[in-house]
Amino acid sequence: MITTSLKNLVEESVSHNPEIKKKVMLRFGDLPHLTNFSQARFAPGQTAPAHAHQDMCEVFFVEAGSGVIHIDGKKYPLLPGNCVAIEVGEVHEIVNSGSTELILTYFGLRV
Repeated sequence: MITTSLKNLVEESVSHNPEIKKKVMLRFGDLPHLTNFSQARFAPGQTAPAHAHQDMCEVFFVEAGSGVIHIDGKKYPLLPGNCVAIEVGEVHEIVNSGSTELILTYFGLRV
């Protein structure tokens, strides 16, 4: 069993934009196929630039705030309660287009 609490974790920078902060609840090696289980906080206007993963899928759940995610050139809203799954090779970019903090809980799975 592994237990963690967001309140006890230190903030780290996300790899795609060091200004965006995350807390990692589970890391690669903690569970089979899991690359990470994290929560990221985007200030208004912050962007995780377009990128793709060739070895993993990602799932994003919107906890609070609003924004958009661009996937292979198409724009999708990020609103509280929305869940978005990114498949291997899909180019994706996340933008906080709202006026409040965008909070995403997400995980990656190795394929």
